[in-house]
Amino acid sequence: MTDLVNHPPAPAHGTALLTDQYELTMLQAALRSGAASRRAVFEVFARHLPHGRRYGVVAGTGRLLDAVERFRFDPADLEFLGGAGIADEATLAFLESYRFSGNIWGYSEGDCYFPGSPILVVEGTFAEAVLLETVTLSILNHDCAIASAASRMVTAADDRPLIEMGSRRTHEWAAVASARAAYLAGFASTSNVRAAYEHGIPSAGTSAHAFSLVHDSERDAFTAQLEALGPATTLLVDTYDVPRAVRTAIEVAGPGLGAVRIDSGDLPVLARQVRALLDELGAKHTRIVLTGDLDEYSIAALGAVPVDGYGVGTSLVTGSGAPTAALVYKLVARASSSGDALVPVAKRSVGKPGRGGRKWAVRQRDEHGTALAERVSLAPPEPGPHDRELLVPLVTAGEVVGREGVEAARARHRAALAELPPYALQLSRGYPAIPTVFDPNGEES
Repeated sequence: MTDLVNHPPAPAHGTALLTDQYELTMLQAALRSGAASRRAVFEVFARHLPHGRRYGVVAGTGRLLDAVERFRFDPADLEFLGGAGIADEATLAFLESYRFSGNIWGYSEGDCYFPGSPILVVEGTFAEAVLLETVTLSILNHDCAIASAASRMVTAADDRPLIEMGSRRTHEWAAVASARAAYLAGFASTSNVRAAYEHGIPSAGTSAHAFSLVHDSERDAFTAQLEALGPATTLLVDTYDVPRAVRTAIEVAGPGLGAVRIDSGDLPVLARQVRALLDELGAKHTRIVLTGDLDEYSIAALGAVPVDGYGVGTSLVTGSGAPTAALVYKLVARASSSGDALVPVAKRSVGKPGRGGRKWAVRQRDEHGTALAERVSLAPPEPGPHDRELLVPLVTAGEVVGREGVEAARARHRAALAELPPYALQLSRGYPAIPTVFDPNGEES
């Protein structure tokens, strides 16, 4: 499988209208005040992780870079904005030639993040950068949430392969993004054909209960599937009576049947019964795949059960209870009124205070490569011999420089998990795996 697939991302049209109106309202007012041209720095971060989670996973960077490249206002967009009274003539003139020409840095896709991690830094004029807020958060909040849940499921599966099967439980394009995020975090394959086409993700699929029901007998259904797909296929055995279906499956396919799938009932009990029956029938190498409303906790509970893989749908595409990563996009520095020098700025309201100033980040590690802390500073870092700098260039002077394939992100995620302390992988509720330490030097008082 190739790392990059040369298919256009979908949907193929521009991304500029994937925004909130208040971005355009701010732009229009800033053009009048003169602040639109001020140099500005925005950062994306999470104030906290979902309750009890110990790390988050950066995902969606590749999709975001595609979206930034396609962030253009075409004539139809401009006609709509003007006709609806959303933008005045001066704003429409600005939007007509809009191209992001600034710089973006970010944590590499697949890396882990923690509360306060500046996972994306956007620098440009205020007008250029503020327009990217909504589409940035839409992509990163979704994909980071899915990848973070998927990573926990992969850990719970303990080397047993996972199939992403959530397409019917979410928006049609969210399904494609979810498949990508899940694969990045370690899922083995997806049922979503568009995700296979667009991102090169291995795809898998067999049959549903409807296939058994449309035939005159379960034997007829199994025979038809085997004739079409061969003995390596997976037969669904819980439409009627599971033991009878398993016997029929082996009678029709022989002991070389690839796998059986169980989608309902008392999964631990059924899996043990089916394993014993398959062994009795000589099908010792026929695998058992479990599906049916699984999440990381139920997967972990099945750890001692003789199964070979899982299919996960609803829980995966809803972030397993945390459908958003709670990321925010905040202005942290702007040019001073007297010149180009950056002045730290931050929100001071109770409950949502900010930290002013453009940030850099280093993951501090011990001599064994184990992460100790996330150190965030207001000046370029001086990392120790074992530390790892976290922000990499993604866009330079408007040109994408940090694009990479999902395979690279997948490998990076494995490495990022390996450097976390062991308790980071526990599913029980706890605190972030490592502390975030802020260096206050230079921060606005």
